[in-house]
Amino acid sequence: MENLIPDLDILDRNKELTEEVKTTGDYNSGKKRKLYIESYGCQMNFSDSEIVASILHNEGFDTTSDIAQADLVFLNTCSIREKAEQTVRYRLNHINGFKKKKPELMVGVLGCMAERLKTKLLEEEKIVDLVAGPDAYRDLPQLIAQVDEGAKAVNTFLSREETYADISPVRLNSNGVTAFISIMRGCDNMCSFCVVPFTRGRERSRDPHSILAEAKDLFDRGFREVTLLGQNVDSYKWSEEENNKARLEKKGVDQVVNFANLLEMVAQVNPDLRVRFSTSHPKDITDEVLHTMAKYENICKNIHLPVQSGSSRILELMNRGYTREWYLERAKSIRTILGDDCGITSDMIAGFCTETEEEHKETLAVMDEVQYDYSFMFFYSERPGTLAAKKFTDDIPVDVKKRRLEEIIAKQSETSLARYTKDIGKKYKVLIEGTSRRSDDFLQGRTSSNKVVIFAKENKKKGEYVNVLVESCTQGTLLGKIVD
Repeated sequence: MENLIPDLDILDRNKELTEEVKTTGDYNSGKKRKLYIESYGCQMNFSDSEIVASILHNEGFDTTSDIAQADLVFLNTCSIREKAEQTVRYRLNHINGFKKKKPELMVGVLGCMAERLKTKLLEEEKIVDLVAGPDAYRDLPQLIAQVDEGAKAVNTFLSREETYADISPVRLNSNGVTAFISIMRGCDNMCSFCVVPFTRGRERSRDPHSILAEAKDLFDRGFREVTLLGQNVDSYKWSEEENNKARLEKKGVDQVVNFANLLEMVAQVNPDLRVRFSTSHPKDITDEVLHTMAKYENICKNIHLPVQSGSSRILELMNRGYTREWYLERAKSIRTILGDDCGITSDMIAGFCTETEEEHKETLAVMDEVQYDYSFMFFYSERPGTLAAKKFTDDIPVDVKKRRLEEIIAKQSETSLARYTKDIGKKYKVLIEGTSRRSDDFLQGRTSSNKVVIFAKENKKKGEYVNVLVESCTQGTLLGKIVD
């Protein structure tokens, strides 16, 4: 085991959010046209691509993993940082080579970048035929028809109701074990650095009946883990009056379903169905959610709780809605209610507008106190149209931002190794998700706290639960063996 290269280190994890690209798998049911999708950025984008594939499958498209075989290419994009948008522009230039060889190839841009740049993409990127925002995917058949007739097509309308609740996603590149379930869309938090409220619109929650139906269907099809997705899952709230849906009744009283209620409902689908969720907002996560997690063994003990900064002054400029003290109290409650084994992960931004050296050190101090398993760490990138771009000057030199980021990454690497080392000698229940990235002789899965575990295959297979004794670790991977 000591010679096995770890699957994922702390720097790999940090690259996931900026550089991971997921493409469509091959789904051939005899349809005449082929769809190829590349998805960039967050898990919500990957989930949205599955909705797009489902909508277009009903309109005569199968999916392909080979762009050369495609009749329609979609890039499902991210606008969270400038680098993410640059990556898409470079990719469009590359796709231009395919279009020169195949002029009838249709190219579309979906998602947050589409919403933010709208018609500018059609004007500047000459190969783009179609632009659709996150709430316009039902309109894709009509938009494609417009392009088929020789016109450009765009729809970036943001909806106050759209949740795609009635669409069964096509599970792209699925391992058959884990799946995403989108429970809400949009965001009402106006964090000053963030473009999401402008690209994904206002917050709205999905009908809990449709969420439960999707979870039950996934379990019946052999899936053993679902991740409930939302920009801020803690603010999930569904009621007849607010959502204008069919009545939910409990003892004759209309029921308001909050996130803790929904979490319990999904956990009760089957004790063998693991439940995860992402992302939580520190100002909204409640003790009710934490106690619900503690009540059910199959609700995984891992919370992504982005701090962004350890300085109360910077948090106020970021419009995060909490102070340093509030955040630390929430982290303390997690440890008290769920125990030290509960994984806490975070996002951090180095070099936000006017950040001083002392405030940077406050972030490092929060990292020492909370002890994150891992974090996604970046230096501040000003996004056009955000409150920060309008109100503040991006006044921290790039070299200072990079140096502070390096210090944050070094601190997290040290903390991650310490957190993972504490698991040596412990036994964990692991859901097998497939073979190791590095060797077919080993399997991999995750602990309840979301740590990747690598172990010898023996006679076990994907989708099974096994108990694994941790024997060693790196700063991003546990290494162990199956035990009774």
